[in-house]
Amino acid sequence: MEVLSSLFYFIVAIGLLVAIHEFGHFWVARKTGVKVVRFSIGFGKVIWKYQKDRASTEYVLSAIPLGGYVKMVDEREGDVSAEDLPYAFTQKSLWARTAIVAAGPVFNLMLAVILYWAVFMLGETGMRPIVGSIETGTLAAQAGFVEGEEIVAVNNIKTVTWRETMETLLASALDAEEGLPIEVKTEEGAFITHILVIPLAVSQEPKRLFTELGLKAWQPVIPPVVGRVIENSVAAQSGLQIGDLILSADGSDFTDWIAWVKYVQGHAGQKMQVQIERDGLVLMIDLTPDSVIEQEQIIGKIGVGVQVPEGLRESLMVEHSLPPVEALIAAVERTWYYSGATLKMMGQMFVGKASVENLSGPISIAQYAGKSAEMGLISFLKFLAIVSVSLGVLNLLPIPVLDGGHLLMFAVEAIKGSPVADSVQLVFQQIGMTALLALMALAMFVDIERLFQ
Repeated sequence: MEVLSSLFYFIVAIGLLVAIHEFGHFWVARKTGVKVVRFSIGFGKVIWKYQKDRASTEYVLSAIPLGGYVKMVDEREGDVSAEDLPYAFTQKSLWARTAIVAAGPVFNLMLAVILYWAVFMLGETGMRPIVGSIETGTLAAQAGFVEGEEIVAVNNIKTVTWRETMETLLASALDAEEGLPIEVKTEEGAFITHILVIPLAVSQEPKRLFTELGLKAWQPVIPPVVGRVIENSVAAQSGLQIGDLILSADGSDFTDWIAWVKYVQGHAGQKMQVQIERDGLVLMIDLTPDSVIEQEQIIGKIGVGVQVPEGLRESLMVEHSLPPVEALIAAVERTWYYSGATLKMMGQMFVGKASVENLSGPISIAQYAGKSAEMGLISFLKFLAIVSVSLGVLNLLPIPVLDGGHLLMFAVEAIKGSPVADSVQLVFQQIGMTALLALMALAMFVDIERLFQ
């Protein structure tokens, strides 16, 4: 079911983003007087089509929803009738052709603004970005972070939830070699700024960055009281009940639920003598945690959940939304920021300064689509926005075959005063296609490698 869910939301996401991209080309082409022969979402076998009459545009939905295209009347693609010649793409002015080609990625960036605008107006609920315990030697420790501080801005961008904070921080990691300003509010109410320095060698490898950063969300000390017992679990079979207070296990005392969980996880398959308090009475029960494999490690589980103190969850959560005008400004700023971060990451990978682990192929994108959809509408909209930004920026790169490659040819035409020869364009397109296929193959390889990891 998880695979089917991921595939469904992946198709929805790619279909929408491609449709918007191609609609940009289509709309501007029509506005500049170019005749559009076909507007297609997807490739391969046609599964649905509509055409009002032979002179109008044919709208097509094809079987493979991993792209799309707009076919215009174009002298480079074959003979054009005298009747259609005035409406040919090649007959239009340089500015019109430039606008048509640029419209696709521009519409993707505009979609990102609209999506972020909706996110900021609808608002989201998340954990407050309160800093947890800081381990000695981590980058956070070197920057001077203290447990209990609440992060309010990363790189001068306001952050309200923990997730938003980490997303912004990770997007800014490549800028942190010289120092990344992070504003925090101390427990005393004072506002100070820490300068987080992330070496380039660390920022370019996501797994290493998470390990060495050392920033984690604050976790309150919660008494080890059982709040839930899973039916037929080890805990249920051993007689553990809701409301039981865990006092000790094999002589080790517990005052914190997290410490109890870690103890259980470290005793997979090992019999434990657990002392509990129930209704004022101290009892002893025997527990042998099940052995479960998680992240390539064997851990113990008994099938219980914690009893969260009343009001604690509410105190750790925050709801945040903006009025329409402020939300629109924030949406434009967020789109601009992520566009710059995406472009910089691509540049770093191109020169070999960033790891290819930052690439995401169709498998990873499908997984992210499914997971974000499971987390709710806001998460899925944010996922769509960041992918739309990536698609827009990628297509603006000056690589033949991509929109940016065509814009590069138009720039050369503007300088030299005449179009670039078709033979030269053909060579560049072949080079671009080869580079693009190589990039796609690399992204797929990284995806498959992640699956086996």
